[in-house]
Amino acid sequence: MSYHVNEAFLKKLVTTPRATGYELTAQQGIKQYLKKYVDKLYADRIGNLYAVINPENPFKIMLAGHIDQIGFQITHIDKNGYLWFLPLGGFDVTTLPGKRVKVNGGKGVIPGVIGKKAIHLMKPEERKKVPEMEKLFIDIGCITKEEAEEKVDIGDFAVFDYGFQKLGNHNFAVAAGFDDAIGAFIVAEIMTELAKDKDFYAGVYGVSTVQEEIGLRGATVAAREIKPQVGIAFDVGHAADSPEVKKKLVGDTKLGKGPIIVRGPNINPVLYKRLIDIAENNNIPYQKIAWHRGTGTDANAIQLTGAATALISIPNRYMHTASEVICLDDVENIVKLNVEFIRSVIEEDTFIPI
Repeated sequence: MSYHVNEAFLKKLVTTPRATGYELTAQQGIKQYLKKYVDKLYADRIGNLYAVINPENPFKIMLAGHIDQIGFQITHIDKNGYLWFLPLGGFDVTTLPGKRVKVNGGKGVIPGVIGKKAIHLMKPEERKKVPEMEKLFIDIGCITKEEAEEKVDIGDFAVFDYGFQKLGNHNFAVAAGFDDAIGAFIVAEIMTELAKDKDFYAGVYGVSTVQEEIGLRGATVAAREIKPQVGIAFDVGHAADSPEVKKKLVGDTKLGKGPIIVRGPNINPVLYKRLIDIAENNNIPYQKIAWHRGTGTDANAIQLTGAATALISIPNRYMHTASEVICLDDVENIVKLNVEFIRSVIEEDTFIPI
């Protein structure tokens, strides 16, 4: 099959602020994009978005990519107009000082910067310490609490203000929040490709899940709702082709060498073998890694409903920073692999390993 990344839609999606618990605007964008392609489109009370093709078929395949990204929740506005925050998801605190952010709320989008005491003003022992999250703040250019409150409210959220850009000559791209807008994007693109010819057996449920970064919450709800026979999660995985990343820990993975197909207790062995066979039979490059326990992704939640589960990862450098790097060739190959897989499923398939 022939498929190429829709870069305009990807850029729009990855630059839409969508911190954990605040995914509505991004979900509305996906809904608008998919509405002409699928047979059924609906949401649930937690905020998951479901796109369905062949909803009448009792054999259900669930595709999940979480739309939420890490971010910051505004918890206090001080008398000088500075915003204090707590994290939404996991951060390396050393990467935060000086980063530009956009604060989002009912009063609009406000630019800001994460501030801390300058190195010149630190005592020698302070310079050796990791910054404390509780001592970081956001400066939005206000000088009083009242001025800041005209723009920002308690409970508003912020995300990194770093957009989508191509990088180098190898179809690489950089943006804040590829984790996991790229997974939700892949699910949407698989659905649009399947919609071109719906003559396949299974019912396919493409889900843009929410609140993965704080405990797989959206996928837990969605998997219980769908009760799929097969479920595939799409999330970023560590690329080991940058300095200081240990291949013994994360696998010998590289950007541009294809999707990462995970093997381990979280993964159904029949489904794993089918994906490998399809990749090899269709000349789709792929990479393999082993994961010795639950993966900490939406695949966990899906497996616990009894589904045959797989995890396919998009190689990613600098995860959970303001500048994550992926290769769009890997995205294209993930879409191709999964379209071919879904078209291969027949009524006799059970994916029961014994």
